[in-house]
Amino acid sequence: MLFVYLLLGLLGLALLFVVAGFFFMRRAPFGATARGARAARRAASPHFRNGQFQNLAHTPQLTEGVSMGRMLIEFFFTRNPRKEPPAPLPAVRAELRALDPAQDALVWFGHSSYFLQLSGKTFLVDPVLSGSASPVSFTTRAFKGADAYGVDDLPAIDYLILTHDHWDHLDYETVKALRSRVKYVITGLGTGAHLERWGYAAEAITELDWWEETDLEPGFRIGAAPARHFSGRGLRRNGVLWSAFVLRTPARQLFLGGDSGPGDHFKSIRERWGRFDLALLECGQYNQNWKYIHMTPEEGVAAAIDLGAAALMPVHWGKFSLAMHDWDEPITRSVAEARRLGLPVLHPRIGEVLLLDAPGRQVEWWKEVKTKIQK
Repeated sequence: MLFVYLLLGLLGLALLFVVAGFFFMRRAPFGATARGARAARRAASPHFRNGQFQNLAHTPQLTEGVSMGRMLIEFFFTRNPRKEPPAPLPAVRAELRALDPAQDALVWFGHSSYFLQLSGKTFLVDPVLSGSASPVSFTTRAFKGADAYGVDDLPAIDYLILTHDHWDHLDYETVKALRSRVKYVITGLGTGAHLERWGYAAEAITELDWWEETDLEPGFRIGAAPARHFSGRGLRRNGVLWSAFVLRTPARQLFLGGDSGPGDHFKSIRERWGRFDLALLECGQYNQNWKYIHMTPEEGVAAAIDLGAAALMPVHWGKFSLAMHDWDEPITRSVAEARRLGLPVLHPRIGEVLLLDAPGRQVEWWKEVKTKIQK
């Protein structure tokens, strides 16, 4: 009889966890599923099949021969004392509202978040400024010193660009707080449902499929380019499209990379849109266990060359630890590979104003963190 009571207790506890999880994932930060016109447009996409968006090339989320159990064990139990910086990062702060509107500038906020001022217009890409990249704020915390800016430090944003809905790219707290100061949002198919649940007006949101383009205003045009990745904020995956974006302004053309594994799609993008003045491409959070959905630093440099980029800025590093490598390994390897191949590479400090017409001498600032701790 004791065994029966124990079994019933365990079953009840399991049911409690299931019910709690169900209601937890129905909270606002998890967004919403596309319905109505958004769902119809998604279903009409040639990239949406069998109820999910599909990559152009076969893309397992785990490398062949790697089980989910093995991946989780290695992820949670691989001890690396250098996964996070040994001291606060030397970020800087600038008065973004005081920038000269005649100058094209970029300010990196760490990871894949950055602000652009281009030909007098303001753009904000994948802002994660809440201090965490997770549905629970006490996990996946930003490195000390990396959260130099908050929403209140930003000027009015003409265009908010969101590459996909993963927590380290689409941050509920940040995007909700930005609502009153963003004029328009550009994103991939399906993501608009999240934003509408969070109070954004449907007419302020433009969703694009891969290879689609739209004029923003005279002299400004944006297109969605394919990436090799996945999406999802809860248990269901690939309900919204993951994209890179091609941004053309009166003065330059930029490639805003989002997340992507390696592939031939970079060459196809160059064939479609031509060369780029600057490519912002991921260089971190890679691992042999998921080699198809994130690039190594060397693959990121190769992608920039395939794009015909005049310069590369590596992103997706410097703020969160989402893999097992050293915190500064991505930028160290990216810079070494870019130099080997003669590709100019930009690596500003977090928060530093980088003038695109005159970026100046690039300082390997991450080495200062090592020096400080050694002293």
